[in-house]
Amino acid sequence: MIQKLILTLCALLLSTSLIAQDTTTISTLPEAQNLVTGIPALSVTTGADGGQQYTVSLQILAIMTALTLLPALAMMMTSFTRIIVVFAILRQALGLQQTPSNQILLGLALFLSIFIMTPVFQQLNETAIQPYINEEISAQEALTLAEIPFRTFMSAQTRESDLQLFLELSDTPEVASIDEVPITVLIPAFVTSELKTAFQIGFLLFIPFLVIDLVVASVLMAMGMMMLSPIIISLPFKIMLFVLIDGWAMVIGTLAMSFGV
Repeated sequence: MIQKLILTLCALLLSTSLIAQDTTTISTLPEAQNLVTGIPALSVTTGADGGQQYTVSLQILAIMTALTLLPALAMMMTSFTRIIVVFAILRQALGLQQTPSNQILLGLALFLSIFIMTPVFQQLNETAIQPYINEEISAQEALTLAEIPFRTFMSAQTRESDLQLFLELSDTPEVASIDEVPITVLIPAFVTSELKTAFQIGFLLFIPFLVIDLVVASVLMAMGMMMLSPIIISLPFKIMLFVLIDGWAMVIGTLAMSFGV
């Protein structure tokens, strides 16, 4: 029994030494050295001009992280907020709770936003995306150039009062022009202005339908039909009025022109 145990241990030691020799032999080969060295996954290189170059792994990580913020950027830095709020108020004014559905309103608002933002996207592609793809500029320069079209668009739609409010809240020093306003201040000011404009448009849309509700409610009360809901009677009249004046074309056209399209 002891002899078998000794022989087993010797065999294990011999096999281990052979494996170690094979590993040492393989590691001395140029191919193995290249395999062990590999390509640096995470590294930052500082150029002579002080700029930093990031490896592809870091760039891909940054892009994937930015994709998670894409929905928020699409809502907060484009015309999407104003459009979807106006559509929601319009549906409430008509008295329709689920028609058009949320999916239809979101899809219509999304594609209308793409239509309105097309000049911004074209400028973004020409000044930032294509030069970066052609390796003419670095990633940091591309981000700086990509900010310019959106900053121009948001600046044109932002009220001075809202901008001044967020400048005071953030204790930002006096700026000579709106181009010097930090983007973290410009975005909330832009969203606040968009909400104000959306509610103003929604108020104007609500008035004619409110008049119809008041007239129908007065007629029903005069006829003594107080148990009948005025919404049931006024809904067909509001839909008919909206269709006769080509309401969807008017609303969409008004929204597009409110952005200067």
